Parts: sequence; C-alpha cells; structure tokens
Amino acid sequence: MATQRERDAADYLKKHRIMELMDNLTSMLFFHRPENPREFLIEQLEQLKISVQSDVRGPNLFNNTDLDTVFSILDPANQKYITFAQYKHALTTLGIKDINECPEGVNEDRISRPKACRDAQQHTGKNSELDAVKCICVLSLGLGFLWSCVL
Repeated sequence: MATQRERDAADYLKKHRIMELMDNLTSMLFFHRPENPREFLIEQLEQLKISVQSDVRGPNLFNNTDLDTVFSILDPANQKYITFAQYKHALTTLGIKDINECPEGVNEDRISRPKACRDAQQHTGKNSELDAVKCICVLSLGLGFLWSCVL
C-alpha cells in the first residue's frame, strides 16, 4: 500500500507530466546523440520554455514531412485516407496518449491523411512538452542515465 507521500509524489508527476518530459528528453538524446548531452538538454528545455511562452512549436523529433511519411506507409495505395484503427495505432506509436476517439471520418472508417497529420501535429508540436517518439531503450535504462548526464 502506498503512503500518502508516495501518492502525492505520483500525483505531482502526473499533473506536471514529468515522466513524459523525462522520457521524451531521453528519446531526444538517443535520437540526436549530442557530443555534450548536458548542453543539449539545457538547450531543449530552453526551447521548450520559449515555445510555451510564445505559443510556437516546441522541440520535436517529427516535422511535417516525417508525419506525412508515417501516414503514407499506412496508405500504400494512396487512397488519401487510413482506417480508424490505423489512425489510433499511428498516434499511439508517435507517443500520443490523448487520442481523439471521434475524429472526422470515424463513422465511415476513413480518416483523411491531412486530418490525421493535423491531429499528430497538435500533439507533437506546440506546447507538447516534447511529445516525441519514445525509444524502447528508455524503459530499460530508466532515468538514471538522464540524471547522470544532467548532474
């Protein structure tokens, strides 16, 4: 049974999306593999702060071309739409947790590529707190690696 202090800590982490932020920062490290990880992390956090303050797109692993490529893979016949199941899978794969359960086209099971890309951009772009693809190795390495880089 968790103590009150542990519950408070868990609530704090959830409220401020700290674990997502740490996971995504770690993913950015693995993706970019900078020579100076501390400086890189500081730069990413500064960019995030600026993006939140100025309401612009924050640091991100995906650009519009990358998102279009993801959805092109799901639509090899170039029908200009994907199924709702594909839509959910793609957004989940991109690390997006708050998926719109009723996107435009859901009743026909035909989500347009522009709609799917817009939804992905909304969650991976501005004010997203670095919603980037999560590397599977983050789970095995944990936050110890991140903290050893920062300290």
